Amino acid sequence: MSMKNLLVEIFVEELPPKALKKLGDAFAAAVSDSLKAQGLAAADAVVTPYASPRRLAVHVAGVAAQAADKPVSHKLMPVNVGLDADGKVTPALLKRLAALGLDESTVPNLKRVGEGKGEALFFDSVAKGATLTEGLQKALDEALVKLPIPKVMAYQLHENCEQPGWSTVNFVRPVHGLVALHGTEVVPVSALGLNAGRTTQGHRFEAAVSPVSLKDADSYAAQMKNEGAVIASFEARRADIVRQLDEAAAKVGGVKPVDDDALLDEVTGLVERPNVLVGHFGQEFLGVPQECLILTMKANQKYFPLLDMAGKLSNQFLIVSNIRPADPSAVIGGNERVVRPRLADAKFFFDQDRKKTLASRVAKLGNVVYHNKLGTQLERTQRVTKLAGEIARHLNASAELAERAAHLAKADLLTDMVGEFPELQGIMGQYYALHDGEREEVARAIEQHYWPRFAGDALPQDNIGAAAALADKLDTLVGIYGIGLVPTGDKDPFGLRRHALGVLRILAEKGLPLDLLQLLQQTRALFPTEMLADSVALDVHGFMLERLKGYLRDKNFAPDEIDAVVSQAPTRIDLVVPRLDAVRAFKQLPEAEALAAANKRIQNILKKAGELPAGGADLALMSEAAEKALFGAMNELAPGVVSFVCNGGYTEALTALAGVRSEVDSFFDQVMVMADEPQLRNNRLALLKSLGELMNQVADISKLVS
Repeated sequence: MSMKNLLVEIFVEELPPKALKKLGDAFAAAVSDSLKAQGLAAADAVVTPYASPRRLAVHVAGVAAQAADKPVSHKLMPVNVGLDADGKVTPALLKRLAALGLDESTVPNLKRVGEGKGEALFFDSVAKGATLTEGLQKALDEALVKLPIPKVMAYQLHENCEQPGWSTVNFVRPVHGLVALHGTEVVPVSALGLNAGRTTQGHRFEAAVSPVSLKDADSYAAQMKNEGAVIASFEARRADIVRQLDEAAAKVGGVKPVDDDALLDEVTGLVERPNVLVGHFGQEFLGVPQECLILTMKANQKYFPLLDMAGKLSNQFLIVSNIRPADPSAVIGGNERVVRPRLADAKFFFDQDRKKTLASRVAKLGNVVYHNKLGTQLERTQRVTKLAGEIARHLNASAELAERAAHLAKADLLTDMVGEFPELQGIMGQYYALHDGEREEVARAIEQHYWPRFAGDALPQDNIGAAAALADKLDTLVGIYGIGLVPTGDKDPFGLRRHALGVLRILAEKGLPLDLLQLLQQTRALFPTEMLADSVALDVHGFMLERLKGYLRDKNFAPDEIDAVVSQAPTRIDLVVPRLDAVRAFKQLPEAEALAAANKRIQNILKKAGELPAGGADLALMSEAAEKALFGAMNELAPGVVSFVCNGGYTEALTALAGVRSEVDSFFDQVMVMADEPQLRNNRLALLKSLGELMNQVADISKLVS
């Protein structure tokens, strides 16, 4: 069997740069997976993806010219359907055989498998392995359908002379070439109206040879680089850009390029032969907040700003060009001329915005609709302001400063700078607040009330910022959830999952002694009564507990540990991780498994008993030594356990409970809980109820039973 390496390339017009890496990986995976599934490539075959602005390609090692034949067993039908009582062939069986291209002469060769009514007829055959041409055609067809294309475009393709005319093709961009090489041989497949060959195009401007005629599958990367002036591998091109960026920054001295993986991926998707050059802009622009300049250079021009070692922006930037002229001055000069108007716009916006204070803009938020069912941004601001003040009071922070920050927090939405760059909301609010003479804590909270903006982002630095951030996120959660816009599947247009995680992180990681359910109820009270569902506070609390489980899984807590704590619907999120740490420590005790099993047994007994008697157990009604011993041990332990829990000593509380294991074991061995005499039975149920409550003050340890 002929095993050779395979190269497939689709040559296209410029692909969307932000999607290029995903497209390249998906194309390579789909083609190779299909070949492996068809037996044309080994399951562990080495697969190398290639993706540049004008091509998607894949190299698969060790591909067979034809897959091995495979034995196939066809289940035909039950024996009692295919053969009558006399053992003669029925019309149903003849029809099934005919569908497989067989006739009645095959019947003696059929296998009977099973017994009785389950006995069935099978026909064994050998399926001829797919040829590479057949298999690759199938793989290509499947891959092109599966590609995660951001937006499909339709274009007209002129057909060949034998079939003159035009046909419509749908793909991410117009395709102009198809290569399929098995070793040195062309595989005669077609895709998107094109037949495969061995020639492709190199760099649009700098290819040494055009077109590039590929010698074989293994020479692709080298020929594209040497003859086509193209680094075909996305990862190799990205690494080359990183290397050049670092070298250019080192030559400038004392600076480093801005760290932005998304920008790096996008630029890698824009160039085929990267060439990093250094550009400059006027010092006068450095008076504009550097976030504005950095954003306009990255977003509009795809430049890499240079920062000094303290993170301060310099007036130099790096350009990733797609050409390498002997004299790069024209390229550098052109880019410097292009960036200057962008920076001038940012300076103009900054200067104009500072002519009006943030406070003077707040009233105009009444003209901005937040949501048609929830009112304007001004109404929302008024709610958030009140809530921020209440939260700050709970934290013994300045309610006045928290309310001021919340009052001004959305005003920068009406500035020219944020209108041009929405990503700067909050950031510009801080700059403008400082310019207006607001307190530093207020200005900082204006920026940080959006924090954390994404998973792993920084949290507000102080309690003023935390109060504003919590109030803003809670208002969104309660308001949007309360009008029925609950996230479904992967759809979460208002970012409720993100807001929920943000609230949980602030409460947990900053250790804020706030009751989440009370916060949600306070938030609900600030909305008009008829606006939201009555149950919204409880509903959002349940929604957030589901997010809490994911957050805790990411912190490597075990599912049973998480369930033990979260199943109790905690409202003090700052105490959840300490409780989990205690549960984890408790699990290591030799008594843990037995006590967890006993706790589960207690809960089952109490559940089956139905309505439980009021009050605690009475020693005078106890007749068995084991129940008296358990009663005494509980009374001895209870004050200490309660004290530990009240003072955050969760591990100590659970460890103390291990001291009643022997009494618990003896009780269940020697005492009949569900006694016939009602008074005795109720007293024992009351004893178990008290024991269960004592054992579950930190967590529901019954969840730890495997």
